[in-house]
Amino acid sequence: MIAEIILVVLGLVILLLAGDFLVRGAVSLAAALNIPTLLVSLTIVAFGTSAPELVVTIHAVMMGNEGIALGNIIGSNIANVFLVLGLPAIIYPISTHVIGLRRHIVFMLMATVAFALIAYTTGTIDTRIGGGLFLGIVLYVSYMWIRTRRGKSADPVLDEVEEYQEAAGLNTKTILFLVAGLIGLPLGAHLLVTNGASLAAGLGVRQELIGLTIIAFGTSLPELATVISAALHKKSDVAIGGVIGSNIFNILAVGGAAGLSGTVVFSADSLRVDIPVMIVATLVLSAFVLTRRDIGRFTGLLFFGAYVGFIIALTMLAGGI
Repeated sequence: MIAEIILVVLGLVILLLAGDFLVRGAVSLAAALNIPTLLVSLTIVAFGTSAPELVVTIHAVMMGNEGIALGNIIGSNIANVFLVLGLPAIIYPISTHVIGLRRHIVFMLMATVAFALIAYTTGTIDTRIGGGLFLGIVLYVSYMWIRTRRGKSADPVLDEVEEYQEAAGLNTKTILFLVAGLIGLPLGAHLLVTNGASLAAGLGVRQELIGLTIIAFGTSLPELATVISAALHKKSDVAIGGVIGSNIFNILAVGGAAGLSGTVVFSADSLRVDIPVMIVATLVLSAFVLTRRDIGRFTGLLFFGAYVGFIIALTMLAGGI
């Protein structure tokens, strides 16, 4: 059991580092090829920062461990709201007065509603549904491209590209980043999924529990670190767009990839516990953004408490692990 835990943690570390390396290398290569910054933001950075979730999901489904994939999608969206926004808000309030933010929260609501309808009507994500979800992310990215090209407004979801341009140009550093990312992602995913499944079997719990807790928390760590850093500099409002964008990508891109890789079946526990909590998290965040109410310190405490309570409830339902 201890060996599996160590290998799961090792897989997470490799996965997160490899994902970061791949994005940095790809952005630098794009700069060398004179690809427009906007296109880089909408494609390489947007998809690349979700690479750990994407690779884990595809690998899990192909290995027959779709519970881990499903738990990762749902758990990441819950963690992004209650943990990634809650904990930094305790440090410094997060403003929702960000231009264009309400437009993206509507997309997040639509994606969540579509995901819930799929779960409670068909109960599965197959190739056809997966293709439909992935088409949704293509339409979302296309909409942002058209709107931004027309100069409508600055977009809160497209502010990350400069962070990854440290090795601009086609050089040794860029190649090393790309190679490390391409090797590390599948390696980290294999360690994570294989040992996560073994850990679930050893503990006698459903695979979704591992995805909802360890994997979802681990893949949300980069977003959490970013928002905490922003909160310490009293600029936490700049990160809320990234959190909303991440939730949209989790459902449409990662959920779509799951269906395109195989068939994912929603378990009774997912329908009874996990998805309702994700819906509540989405609705709560949407209410704050649509009414332009800041996420203050007290709300941050409530968010963080809700996340801790969710994890405790999961462990109790699993048999007091």
